[in-house]
Amino acid sequence: MLKINDSEYRLCDGVSRREAMRVGGLGAVGLSLPQLIQQRAAQAANGSGLAFGKAKSVILFWLSGGPPQHETWDPKPDAPEQIRGGFGTIATKTPGYFVGELMPKTAQLTDRIAVLRAVVSGDNSHSSSGYQMLTGVPHIPLSRENVVSKAPNLWPSLGAILRTQRPDGSGLPAAITLPKHIANVGEIVWPGQGGGFLGQKYDPWLLTCDPSSPDFAVPDLTLSEGTSTDRLSRRRSLLNQFDEAVRHLDQQRSVAQFDNSTTQAFDLLTGGGARRAFNIGEESDATRDRYGRSKFGQSVLLSRRLVEAGVSLVQVNWQQIEGKENNGSWDTHKDHNASLKDFLMPMMDQSFSALIEDLADRGMLDETLVAWVGEFGHTPKFNARAGRDHWGSVFSCAFAGGGVRGGTVHGESDAHAAHPVSGRVAPCDIAATIFHCLGHSPETLMYDQTGRPMPITRGHVIESVL
Repeated sequence: MLKINDSEYRLCDGVSRREAMRVGGLGAVGLSLPQLIQQRAAQAANGSGLAFGKAKSVILFWLSGGPPQHETWDPKPDAPEQIRGGFGTIATKTPGYFVGELMPKTAQLTDRIAVLRAVVSGDNSHSSSGYQMLTGVPHIPLSRENVVSKAPNLWPSLGAILRTQRPDGSGLPAAITLPKHIANVGEIVWPGQGGGFLGQKYDPWLLTCDPSSPDFAVPDLTLSEGTSTDRLSRRRSLLNQFDEAVRHLDQQRSVAQFDNSTTQAFDLLTGGGARRAFNIGEESDATRDRYGRSKFGQSVLLSRRLVEAGVSLVQVNWQQIEGKENNGSWDTHKDHNASLKDFLMPMMDQSFSALIEDLADRGMLDETLVAWVGEFGHTPKFNARAGRDHWGSVFSCAFAGGGVRGGTVHGESDAHAAHPVSGRVAPCDIAATIFHCLGHSPETLMYDQTGRPMPITRGHVIESVL
């Protein structure tokens, strides 16, 4: 039996150095390292008492720019004003637990929410800390801005990893990102949003769209006027014949990606159920108003329709809002309080609470995990421009539904919400918990393009919130 002691030095896959040295001997009796890891995972699952696989889907409620811990899940009302900020606290559904006063709707739902108050990325840059939160793997090096996807930072996104474990559905993939990718100013796209070393075929579908638009349709995936589905099918047959004649070109990356994208487009155009998932006009005015008529609010509503249609992971990215301070993002380097009160917190509170309530009303919350996340938090002290700056030393995230034990608060920060005191959580642990809730052990294997096996995450499941 494999024995792991916490005091032993661990390799990156979670197997101790001592155990790795034993693998050679085990190989003589037919047990390889991948089999050993899988065996340990099975033993851990059987012995932990935790329920696997309650969630069928996950929605990543992603707040680009970094939501502040002080005004959300971890207020510090007894701290000096330059720390606590300009807002008070309100009681929640969880006895003895208070949140920032700007999230009144969410405060009434904490009996369904598990809060993590000691998340640490140790990284103070949007794109590199974002990479870590999107993949569960630290960027090399830490705290580097405007980085892009290139070696050695090619770990796949959570959605891409999930696509290795779950087949695509009827006309829809296992993972979708909307309404746009995450990028720094100048459209410098963050790493960690695609397939990485798994290859482009595992990229989550990126749907650049505005579901709040009156004439919303899936961009670039609509039939041209006068083209029936039968005619489209005939075109596809002709295209397949052509593809067969040039099959040797498939090894070229650009051609392979074109073929994959073409297949996706055909599947979506010809699959009635898939197309219907995007018909947000089917929703009542009351439901659409409940989420808010903003681009983000309607994207959150669309995410519910997509998981309802069978998509395993939908990532909804907060988008910049033209004409608003700080480019309309959570990156509030100036006029922090005004931005929070004017639009950030009201939009977040409305759409997040609407999603939880809507899922519960439809009987979907128990099988849908909602993860409230961003790339980091904000500095304890305000700067000279009345703003808060980047802070990866401690921040907050939250889970709801999908096997999570509501009404729990895991971890504690210090008196200024500057550093963790207890219950420290790393981004890889958040990834491990998400996969666990979806029924995949953290030590489940995936394979890169050379066939090399590795665990889907190196994190540990946060057992106290399950």
